[in-house]
Amino acid sequence: MSVLVLLLSVGAACCLGFGFVLQQDAARRAPLSDFLSPRLLLDLMRVPSWLAGLGLMVCGMALGALALGQGEVSVVEPLLATNLLFAMALSRHRTGQRLGRQGWGGLCLLAGGVTAFLLAGEPRGGEAVTASLRQWLVIGVVAGLAVILTASARHPRTRGTPVLLGLAAGLLYGLQDALTRVSGERLADHGWAALMASWQPYTVLVLGVTGLLLVQSAFEAGPLRMSLPALTAAQPLAGIVCGIGFLGDQVRTDAGALAWQSVGLAAIVAGIVLLGLHPAMPEGKERHGSTAADRLMLDGPHDSG
Repeated sequence: MSVLVLLLSVGAACCLGFGFVLQQDAARRAPLSDFLSPRLLLDLMRVPSWLAGLGLMVCGMALGALALGQGEVSVVEPLLATNLLFAMALSRHRTGQRLGRQGWGGLCLLAGGVTAFLLAGEPRGGEAVTASLRQWLVIGVVAGLAVILTASARHPRTRGTPVLLGLAAGLLYGLQDALTRVSGERLADHGWAALMASWQPYTVLVLGVTGLLLVQSAFEAGPLRMSLPALTAAQPLAGIVCGIGFLGDQVRTDAGALAWQSVGLAAIVAGIVLLGLHPAMPEGKERHGSTAADRLMLDGPHDSG
């Protein structure tokens, strides 16, 4: 793994983490009548803090795309999972909460898990199989799971809705990252004409917009500590599956290496959950319906004449 890939990935994680906190702060005040509707994004575009968060998220995705262009998905995705550290840092600054044993434990598990997976697996590039049945099978499974999770989260007042939508968005973002790498390789090898004639860049755009809607609906439906850990855990897992499944990424497969990779992935998920449940993460506000006051809070004061 090169230093450039490390810096790009961590920079992307920083932008994503800060952006998620700003977005959730605005989305939690959106009217529930906008839940899972494109109208939610249109309403949020009038909120300066949400636009700032979106700008950071776009910067994070751009840096992540550059990292994917230089390194394997199986390397970049675990590093992107550290966005939760930056999200908690900003939330901690806002709430004044100390890290405590839970915070330090989650931090060590996440950092140690990423390190263990990368050292044990030694991910390296290989020959992609982007025109095979295996590619469509992996894409179908990942996208199908996202659809099932979204369909199970149709009611915004259900307690598990933010978790389900976070998982669905994470799966789509992991798939988006894999197809972003395919698009970058096509551009580098064959130029813009070949890229624009392929289906991958358009799918990346659709996945990005759909994932954004799912994330904002998750932020709207519940506290950040419920949605962000699910999102952060699902994205690297989906990205690694795609990387190994059809992008040609290779990892060590001897028994010892596989055991340590499993331990590393489990530690990443456990660390994400601990950090996501930390008191420094904002809880949001419980709401029981969409009211005029909700919309007024989102839109801000207006002159009556």
